[in-house]
Amino acid sequence: MIFRQIGYLIAITIFTLWYGFKVMIAAALGVKHRSGGVYDESCRRWSSKVLKWSGIEVNTKGLSHIPSDNPVVFVANHQSFFDILALGSVIPTTFRFVAKRELKKIPIMGGSLRAAGHIYIDRQKRQSAFGSYQKAAEIVKTGISAMVFGEGTRSRTGNLLPFKKGPFVLAIAAQVPVVPVYVAHTFGILPKGEWRIHPHPITLYFGEPIPTAGLDYEDRKELLKQTQRVIEAFCVDAKRDSE
Repeated sequence: MIFRQIGYLIAITIFTLWYGFKVMIAAALGVKHRSGGVYDESCRRWSSKVLKWSGIEVNTKGLSHIPSDNPVVFVANHQSFFDILALGSVIPTTFRFVAKRELKKIPIMGGSLRAAGHIYIDRQKRQSAFGSYQKAAEIVKTGISAMVFGEGTRSRTGNLLPFKKGPFVLAIAAQVPVVPVYVAHTFGILPKGEWRIHPHPITLYFGEPIPTAGLDYEDRKELLKQTQRVIEAFCVDAKRDSE
């Protein structure tokens, strides 16, 4: 176990520096955002390499549900920092995280996320958060998907928390489908507030896209309920699969 801990610490340091500087230099040089470009590649490789050095395998179910020809808003649960790594390593299309503003304070990572086009949101200030979601909607309309953690924060117990309405306002504003995602088994790897990892496999469950065409702001609550029902069902599936 100690070797995996060392491997994780080495990997998160070296690869964050390498890929972080890579995307910041690309942004400084004016490199455009395009599918499969330096920003997509860096996210995928950073995630995959840190997971590999940590001894963690990622399995997927329903990955084929992700549309290849149009953007979506992914809405996922949030248990651990490893949710980000797992999602970043397997999603085959271009996407950007809608991340909490506290990540801006992390050296290199904060700057590289901004350089790569990921969006920071201040959930403590409603007006600021609304503006961030509007910005995200404009980005999605250009063909780039958004990844949002629906609960707004990491669960301290591993259980699902109530979902926020913001991600669904975003999907409706952009008029793109919502893809529900359940991230299973990451809570035990690195619970909130801990620094030691406990490696074991992660499974990602992807649901069928839920359309938003024709929906308006008043439909956000029903869209939230639809999405949460799918994720709750995946939670049950994950518990059954692990027995």
